[in-house]
Amino acid sequence: MAVNETEREAMSRALALAALGPRGVNPQVGAVILSPDGTILAEGWHHGAGTPHAEVDALSKLAPGAARGATAVVTLEPCNHTGRTGPCALALIEAGVSRVVYALDDPGAVSGGGAERLRAAGVSVEAGEQADAAHAVIDGWLTAQRLGRPHVTVKWAQSLDGRAAADDGSSQWITGPAARADVHRRRAASDAIVVGTGTVLADDPSLTARDGDALLPDQPVPVVVGSRPTPADAAVRRHPHSPLFFDGHDLHAVLADLHGRGIQSVFVEGGPTLASAFVAAGLADRVLAYIAPVLLGGSRLALTDIGVSSIGEAHRLTIDEWLPLGADLLAIAHPASLPTALPTASTEGAV
Repeated sequence: MAVNETEREAMSRALALAALGPRGVNPQVGAVILSPDGTILAEGWHHGAGTPHAEVDALSKLAPGAARGATAVVTLEPCNHTGRTGPCALALIEAGVSRVVYALDDPGAVSGGGAERLRAAGVSVEAGEQADAAHAVIDGWLTAQRLGRPHVTVKWAQSLDGRAAADDGSSQWITGPAARADVHRRRAASDAIVVGTGTVLADDPSLTARDGDALLPDQPVPVVVGSRPTPADAAVRRHPHSPLFFDGHDLHAVLADLHGRGIQSVFVEGGPTLASAFVAAGLADRVLAYIAPVLLGGSRLALTDIGVSSIGEAHRLTIDEWLPLGADLLAIAHPASLPTALPTASTEGAV
């Protein structure tokens, strides 16, 4: 049975609800309960660790028996395990829901399998509706589940001919105000922002997320990677969050440490050396390239050595979106081949 237009609209609503939930160790999930005639009966989302999951949150707003014969539209496969809360798949079965439409499979070895349990109980199940949009909401959580590390976005701004700065080192501003505002919004949506000591010493960035001069409500944790000391009066030390300093060059170890702190998404905004190190190590889950209609020439490339010596070794990307931002253009892309397992201990990204 194909997904109908009412269910598609309900999924769009569920995705909006999911975004209301906090980022954290649990995924952001939204749910909408539809009556057999397509009327919205209830809505819910996950409010944080230890609280009811989205499906249960929605069901709790209905009288007993009101969900019998209903359709549950959920952004993530209903879970099939008991943690601090019970299995959502079982809650839907017991509520008498006859159909479930969800966007993404739950990758958890313990929590997955809800769809199979629902089908075994006679519930009609459709998977994959608006999967890409759902993935974008919880990409950090999904990467953490698959790889045991945060989701990594590598960002740079460049001229049309691929330069990050003029030959004298000046780079403010290659891109215009619309592109810079977009960067700050994306910083605010990340758990951490990562730069190298070279960027700290050269530019003294604050690493905050701002709207003009005002700080945005959500701020990423600042992370500085490299062996050179950060000055005592550096702007990063005045960040709303205490900065984290890593005196080392092993990017896998840095990400493992951040993952252990509950950080699920990082925004890499250092210079070409750090960006290239993440790309070369195969740690760039998303690339944001802000391209300005300007030519600079010279040697200040946006990326340096990423371990490619022949065209056959090129890092192939899939473009997700071309986004105009004023006079600039943002290319949003991800690796054409995604990693499927944790890297071996011998793999190290050099900064």
